[in-house]
Amino acid sequence: MIDHASLRDRAEAALPRDVFAYFAAGAGDETTLARQERAWDEVLLRPRVLRDVSATSAASQVLGHPITSPVLVAPTAMHRLAHPEGEVGVARAARAAGSLLVLSMRSSTRVEAVAAAAGPFWQQLYVLQDRGVTDEVGRRAAAAGALALVVTVDTPRVARKRAGLPVSRPSTGIIESLDHRHVADPRLMQAEDVGPRDLERLAENSGLPVVAKGVLTAEAARDCVAAGASAVVVSTHGGRQLDGVVPAPLALPEVVEAVGDQVEVYVDGGVRTGSHVLKALALGARAVLIGRPVIWALATGGSDRVRDLLVDMASEVEEALALAGCPSCTDVGPDLVRR
Repeated sequence: MIDHASLRDRAEAALPRDVFAYFAAGAGDETTLARQERAWDEVLLRPRVLRDVSATSAASQVLGHPITSPVLVAPTAMHRLAHPEGEVGVARAARAAGSLLVLSMRSSTRVEAVAAAAGPFWQQLYVLQDRGVTDEVGRRAAAAGALALVVTVDTPRVARKRAGLPVSRPSTGIIESLDHRHVADPRLMQAEDVGPRDLERLAENSGLPVVAKGVLTAEAARDCVAAGASAVVVSTHGGRQLDGVVPAPLALPEVVEAVGDQVEVYVDGGVRTGSHVLKALALGARAVLIGRPVIWALATGGSDRVRDLLVDMASEVEEALALAGCPSCTDVGPDLVRR
């Protein structure tokens, strides 16, 4: 069983103070950050009994790609702040664990280097004021083998946080490696006029399915699907954007009902245990994404520790399925949960 509190404490001891604060911070008064895990705990399970679970498996699929368990690696920035192996180490870990990496646009490693070490991966994108940069990163990711583009739709500007950027930052990354671009260019900040046409354009230019990340309402989900999204992620952005938003497990059923069978739905924000994952599946998600635990594992043991984290999460999911009377992820239904 993963001791997330101990893992976080060990990461805090291992990292420079400003680096740990950057990864740990939430926006505003950090109320969303504080509530995330508790919101999952408050969803109660109603297990089935007298079911044959002698051959239980946590295996699943996302956009047709097989995964060992419905636990994906969320996009988080600048992994090389946490460990020299950075995104390459996380990519190797995800491949070894049978998971899938969503690579941040603010990666501290070039997409081509990550792709060389990765198994299946998706590329996260922000729509920047200079849309040409967003389009170029999408095209490069597609050429490197990305299977989808994950467009973050809840960040027309970056919310203020108690902790700022670390004092020192890696000098290379996806954006920094683009010709004639400088990371200090204000046009590389998020576009405040991001709209449906951006999703359509990115899908057209890359030829990849687009996943819209950051929806919390039925209206937002329908707008994203109408703009061509192949999947949506119910997300609180790790508590790092608008503070005080509805927690993910409360938003998830509304979004699932709104999109029906049109697209797959994923969720992130405070998912920490196998029972949390089971609850997410019961509420209608196909998979979950985890962010900070991956950073804490990377900081305390590099790629091997991230692999172990993902393997342990898969084991917890398999156990939760068996104890709930579900031989597979597809057997999970809404009857398993009550608020």
